Amino acid sequence: MPTLGFLKKKRTREDKPDPSSSQPTSPVTPVTPSRAFESFNTIPSKSTSNTSALTQSKPTNQSNETSAPPGGGPQMNPPAVHQAVPYGIQQSPSPGHMVTPHNLPSINNLINLPQTDGHHGTPPPQAQPQVQVPTQVPTYASEVRVTKGKYSLNDFDLLRTLGTGSFGRVHLVQSKHNQRFYAVKVLKKAQVVKMKQVEHTNDERRMLGEVKHPFLITLWGTFQDARNLYMVMDFVEGGELFSLLRKSGRFPNPVAKFYAAEVTLALEYLHSRNIIYRDLKPENLLLDRHGHLKITDFGFAKRVPDKTWTLCGTPDYLAPEVVSNKGYNKSVDWWSLGILIYEMLCGYTPFWDGGSPMKIYENILRGKVKYPAYVHPDAQDLLERLITPDLTKRLGNLYGGPQDVKDHPWFSEVTWDRLSRKDIDAPYTPPVKAGSGDASQFDRYPEETEKYGQPGNDEYGNLFTEF
Repeated sequence: MPTLGFLKKKRTREDKPDPSSSQPTSPVTPVTPSRAFESFNTIPSKSTSNTSALTQSKPTNQSNETSAPPGGGPQMNPPAVHQAVPYGIQQSPSPGHMVTPHNLPSINNLINLPQTDGHHGTPPPQAQPQVQVPTQVPTYASEVRVTKGKYSLNDFDLLRTLGTGSFGRVHLVQSKHNQRFYAVKVLKKAQVVKMKQVEHTNDERRMLGEVKHPFLITLWGTFQDARNLYMVMDFVEGGELFSLLRKSGRFPNPVAKFYAAEVTLALEYLHSRNIIYRDLKPENLLLDRHGHLKITDFGFAKRVPDKTWTLCGTPDYLAPEVVSNKGYNKSVDWWSLGILIYEMLCGYTPFWDGGSPMKIYENILRGKVKYPAYVHPDAQDLLERLITPDLTKRLGNLYGGPQDVKDHPWFSEVTWDRLSRKDIDAPYTPPVKAGSGDASQFDRYPEETEKYGQPGNDEYGNLFTEF
């Protein structure tokens, strides 16, 4: 079996504390300064031009629903408005050339060996449509986090803008208590009300407060003043997977597999809590400084124990049951995972059309997918079982739930428990300086001219009581 560069055990950190570690730390928890760990790069860096990927960002569509989905995400994209993606990568080494460091354990100790020789050796699971059964999901230590009104502007130094949108922006900030860096999303109340995003904003805040997973963004707390809402979240230094993909063209099979596996674990966790995400795409996947994923922007996430009917999401990634206005459930996230894998492997989405979103919808309903010759047979087999309109055949929606996806031959080399602990090195390490608030992977934006925290009449405060 060939060695896959990303399936390596994570290097020992010599058990020294790291001030920029991705381990959760509250902004008001003081820490003892220590020397930052200089992360290893598993692929050689090369200079790239600072070309913008903004024009290739995919719009997000939404229709009204009786039970409104959550709204806006860390990129400030209002659900019904097309916004340019505010994140970009200034240096993006291609993930296609990996080197294997010395003195690492044999790959045979880190992977689950495949049980069959053929590319299509595993028969499809028994078709039982719309049946969701509990599967064994890793338990992550968590505690009831008090997030409402936990912080104030006085707890942070505002440094620079990371992204902007129609009714707010995201700032890089530094805690005055522990000197760590965070991202604070600021939403203008008047704009949120004007754009009818009150329920969406409250739902997003509620959803983020309930989840805790290594591959999901962490919400540390919220607060508000007379004019604005504030959400304190992780600062994820590595930028968007979208920017890396656009500069790389497409990912090699092992690299796409690594990112898809981390997304699979995150979806498994969300679905175990009856939460569907509904907006999976490279723009919503951030890279931490070690190269692991964080899913951000919970603008369309929703708790759905049975079915919902909302037309929302990004056109390229919508499942046919969403487009045709049929009731749907967690199955839509597994369709979107298939589209994501296809885009990572091919560099474009299977139903893309240069015309209007209606053309994309027509292609989705037509359901014809063309697979380039370079797509690995195992990958194509998985995609055919994810990108299928037949809910009785779509992996993730069958009797075995997410385990059917994880058991597919394409993922046979993945050791899921190690990956869930981030005990496997990522194929690409963003070129950022650890623990310094390095925002070099984000574009520059004009700074906010209006001063935050000004006293005044809080006209809309009663609409955001959970902040």
